[in-house]
Amino acid sequence: MALATFYLLDESDTQPQQSMLDKVCQLSALYSQQGMKVYISANDKPQAEKVDEQLWQLSPDQFVPHNLVGEGPRGGAQVEIGWAGVRPSGHRNVLINLAEEAATFAPSFAQVVDFVPCEEALKQQARERYKIYRMAGRQMRTLAMNEMSDTSSN
Repeated sequence: MALATFYLLDESDTQPQQSMLDKVCQLSALYSQQGMKVYISANDKPQAEKVDEQLWQLSPDQFVPHNLVGEGPRGGAQVEIGWAGVRPSGHRNVLINLAEEAATFAPSFAQVVDFVPCEEALKQQARERYKIYRMAGRQMRTLAMNEMSDTSSN
């Protein structure tokens, strides 16, 4: 069954956006090591570039092959980063959604990872994404930011 995992940003975190980027990099590395292809859907191109830069900051032993949509090898690297208005360049196993809206192409992914921000308006948008994924028949799971999902069984 298709899975959607929502990570709850910690309200006591003084840098929730940075914590979210750290989790995106951690998950990207984990999924990549398991041979899965990942698509990160950023809210806009500047955010996509920020994710790209954050992935370059990982230590060499944690390197994650990645590229922005339209760059890199044909079909994209193991991890591809896009934004509103662009789509992944080939089949991907996992969607990590950073956008405020649910990706219209989410049904083609076996797994979706999303985040629940602390700000009320953004939290409401996350609730709407949650409903969309649930209505699409996905198995739903909610975790704290410091928890790690068991990706090996998915």
